[in-house]
Amino acid sequence: MKRYYLMVRFLPEQANLALLTGRCISIMHGFICKHEIEGLGVSFPAWSDASIGNMMAFVHTDIGVLNKLRLQGYFQDMQECGFFSVGNVEAVPDGCTEVRFKRNQNIAKIFVGETRRRLKRLEKRALARGEVFNPNKNTEPRERDAFHRIAMSSDKSQQDYLLHIQRGVVDKQLEPMFNSYGFATNQQLNGTVPNLAHLVENI
Repeated sequence: MKRYYLMVRFLPEQANLALLTGRCISIMHGFICKHEIEGLGVSFPAWSDASIGNMMAFVHTDIGVLNKLRLQGYFQDMQECGFFSVGNVEAVPDGCTEVRFKRNQNIAKIFVGETRRRLKRLEKRALARGEVFNPNKNTEPRERDAFHRIAMSSDKSQQDYLLHIQRGVVDKQLEPMFNSYGFATNQQLNGTVPNLAHLVENI
């Protein structure tokens, strides 16, 4: 299955990568929802344990889809302002290894604010059932693979939220099954994207 990619590089040296990445994901999200597009994945060529990197790539089997995404006003405006470098749509090189970028919502549960919100929801449900709310206190630290956060904002609810993303290496290309943010998930969606890390120095 032939695939193509659209690469975006963030040019400011002190860029807020979580914010810029989130804005790009939001534009893509709106685009694919409006046009009912499936199978569009996101790859981070410059990903490391320390940073999500200053580059992201959108990957799809239809070159036309990516060319239309490239023409979205936000990408054009940011390129004209000198904040982004937006590449042309290119074919994924032969021989790329595969990676999976996964949204792991379980990570949010380790943070105090999210834990508090979860407990309030559970308490409300227990009281509605007429039960005594007595949560289990799990103080065991849990080891997790490296992850990065992407800052998002909902137009509908006007709420800010975070996507927690992890990267995993896989041994073969799988069907492009992604959520509407372009990521695999913990259970149902396990799509993979090409590892474009070798292109970082060439772009």
